[in-house]
Amino acid sequence: MVLRCTSLISQRKITISGSKSISNRLLILQSLFPNITIKNLSTSDDTRHMSDALQSSSKKINIGHAGTAMRFLTSFFSIKKNSIVEIYGSKRMHKRPISILVKSLKEIGAEIEYLENSGFPPLKITGHKLQSKKLKIDSSVSSQFISSIILISPKIEGGLEIEMTGKDTSLPYIEMTIDILKKIGVSATFQKNIISISQKDKINSIEMTVEPDWSSASYFYSIVSLAEIGYSLELSNFKSYSIQGDKRVSKIFELFGVKTTFLDESICLEKIAESEKIINLDLSANPDLAQTIAVTCLALNISCKLIGLHTLKIKETDRITALENEIKKFNVSPMVTNDSIEFNASKAIFKATKILTYEDHRMAMAFACLAVKTNLKIENPGVVCKSYPEFWDHLASIGIN
Repeated sequence: MVLRCTSLISQRKITISGSKSISNRLLILQSLFPNITIKNLSTSDDTRHMSDALQSSSKKINIGHAGTAMRFLTSFFSIKKNSIVEIYGSKRMHKRPISILVKSLKEIGAEIEYLENSGFPPLKITGHKLQSKKLKIDSSVSSQFISSIILISPKIEGGLEIEMTGKDTSLPYIEMTIDILKKIGVSATFQKNIISISQKDKINSIEMTVEPDWSSASYFYSIVSLAEIGYSLELSNFKSYSIQGDKRVSKIFELFGVKTTFLDESICLEKIAESEKIINLDLSANPDLAQTIAVTCLALNISCKLIGLHTLKIKETDRITALENEIKKFNVSPMVTNDSIEFNASKAIFKATKILTYEDHRMAMAFACLAVKTNLKIENPGVVCKSYPEFWDHLASIGIN
């Protein structure tokens, strides 16, 4: 796909679908408590994979690239009595570690086998009753391991207590999971590093409306930051209160001169000032914003240092290496570690460039914002369907065609 932008169209309104993080959590809970009704479900492939797996009668479940589905379903099928399933996915999925989750589930009685390499999918899971216990789980690798177990905890007799050990990673996603449990009527506490979830056999019928996705909104923050002062866009259905940690994007992009105005049923993004010249951020709580922020710094010819990125090594691709490779194409030489990326883009050169996406939706969408500066060719544009199928249509609506 070749992207070109002759002129950005201002004052457009864009409607982004429901958060896939919230949607996937609610789908698991709906399978445990069928009297939950969900509105504004995410249109993403990840959510479709989750929904299909939960409704499938097959003993073999293919979740493709959907890492959240792999982790959440591992716990779900562990507690589903009288079920035997095999879960597998893409080649990349079979290289993404899952041993911390499997070990923790086995400690409370789960029956899980590795079908190929120890510590990695695919898995064979035999479901039965699990035991109440105090678990210690390493929280430094992925918050999804902990969220996965939290989601099934109400169905464990006696509930569950989890002690998080190691450096907190993507903590807002754990807080999101607990917040959702509370909203449906489950007693849950999170104090210091101890999570306690009470048993809950039944809940009252409840309708849950999924917030639009703040991670997806980040790409429009990037585009506005690259526009002329005075340019504005409106994003529908966003509110000032959110359980998504990536709402932090509205504060971060103040550094790039973007003002967020919260209206009754939407937010208005407006470029009101020039960007700071140096951006230093710890994104350990918001790693999904890293690519967007790095590409924005590149486009604005400023210095960038992002830390707290260790989880990016085990995402859809090694995102740190992928960023390094693609940023180099613009005459910039990033310095990277397993936890960080740093570069000075003052001498960046922008010309028609082919961007490789590494089968990673966020690589495609983050670099697409560069079309405001230069023509781009995006390899495998369909990869955006993993989280945001409408992305290219929404870009076209504001003049990036």
